[in-house]
Amino acid sequence: MASDLGAELAKIHIKNLRLRTFIGFNEEEKTKKQDVIVNIVLRYDARKAMVSDSVDDACNYKVLTKEIIALVEERSFDLLEKMAGDIIVLIAKSEKVLSASVEIDKPHALRFADSVSVAVEYRR
Repeated sequence: MASDLGAELAKIHIKNLRLRTFIGFNEEEKTKKQDVIVNIVLRYDARKAMVSDSVDDACNYKVLTKEIIALVEERSFDLLEKMAGDIIVLIAKSEKVLSASVEIDKPHALRFADSVSVAVEYRR
């Protein structure tokens, strides 16, 4: 059994969640949605889920992802830092999540770069 292995912390990676939102403080950025790419790592105690095989004992990343999509796509942000902070606050509401990191890329934000990103972390 998984619990016999001493495994406790599980990591869930949500990779390259591609969303569109109003991001930026320039006038054009306030009137035209832009792409952002969100990467999230969630850590939680998975011992119960490893034994029970029940979604009730797991961190339900599908529900959390839907909430993140709604948050990002229904709001506007001047700064990537604000968007990342709001996502972390949403994640922190989940009692199962012990820690999380969020990185948001804004493609083509700089002329000679693929993207600019901001990363934030949370620990319970």
